[in-house]
Amino acid sequence: MKKDFFKDPKIKFPAYEPWISNEDKKIVDKTLNQSMLTLGPQLEKFENNFSKYSNSKYAIAVSNCTAALHLSLMALGIKKNDEVIIPDLTFVADANAILACNAKPIITDINKENFFLSIQNIKKNITKKTKAIIPVHIYGQVCNIEEIMDVAKDNNLKVIEDCAHAVGTFHNSKHVGNLGSTGCFSFYPTKNITTAEGGMVITNSEKIAKKVRQLRSHGMTKSLQNRYSNEYPWVFDILEPGYNYRLDEIRSALGITQLKRIKKINELRKKASLYYFKNLQNIPGIILPDMVNDLTHSYHLYTIRVTKPYKLSRNQLFKKLKDNGIRTTVYWMPIHKYTAYQKFAKKSNVVNTSKIYEEILALPLFPNISKTHQDNVINVIKSL
Repeated sequence: MKKDFFKDPKIKFPAYEPWISNEDKKIVDKTLNQSMLTLGPQLEKFENNFSKYSNSKYAIAVSNCTAALHLSLMALGIKKNDEVIIPDLTFVADANAILACNAKPIITDINKENFFLSIQNIKKNITKKTKAIIPVHIYGQVCNIEEIMDVAKDNNLKVIEDCAHAVGTFHNSKHVGNLGSTGCFSFYPTKNITTAEGGMVITNSEKIAKKVRQLRSHGMTKSLQNRYSNEYPWVFDILEPGYNYRLDEIRSALGITQLKRIKKINELRKKASLYYFKNLQNIPGIILPDMVNDLTHSYHLYTIRVTKPYKLSRNQLFKKLKDNGIRTTVYWMPIHKYTAYQKFAKKSNVVNTSKIYEEILALPLFPNISKTHQDNVINVIKSL
């Protein structure tokens, strides 16, 4: 077990540890010997492998999931004064990507019983300016995507799936990200596979794929390979300004070997999740996530809810676990609680999110978590 990253000597059990194998290290070391360290063969292979794994026609690797969201919005024509509906319980990346298009995020409440966008509140927030919805497959669970797609179809709205938590999450045998216009993935260190920093856009639209690919590299109309295959490599056009959202060869190489063992990674996550379920069920006030009946889950996070029958509040349990050397955390504060986004939400419209936020706590979960690690978490929760 690695020492606490934040150098707290009291912490014996971290919330997460990345799994970097010898194969990961070898491919990165080998890639460092290439003469070209961006837009090369590792990127192409990673994109092709991810496209095959997700069964999507196109996969475009980018620098992070926020870039994936931003480019998806741009490729779908989201512009100034347009409105895009997002859940209140999500990471701020969704709001930031919308604001980067000079559009307006419409922060919308979730359901009382789960973490998904409330269909009733989506309908209530649709206006003439509404152009898209960003549903989130939060914690690795398929959201109420079919209902959202129905609302989107009825109102001529685009759907961009936030799949940051959902590498390996399937719905009716389809990998998430294939139901909307695009799916946006994250390879941040805590995710099911990691490239340290990195993201991916998947789509089944050639037009969207071409636009995303172009915009990720300053809007250039020719790829690096095409430019150097012609007489004058510096001759290309830019139809509209783009961004430097490329994923380099080193991180792409890491993504290749990580993706190779995604099945094993998710099996280990599932095993650890089921161990929590087995040992934490029937504790009054502790609501466990449905990872037993939900066969579509990728087991990204194990987030419990701490409710009144339990003897401690969520914050008190967090502190109790920390006092026992165990790191836990919350993903995340609702967007409306941040100063920068308060103007995009009415408190009366985020009642469910506000309540659930006070209850949620993510327990330690990663592929190589030990039974000893989990038992310490379980024993503290049970002892109260």
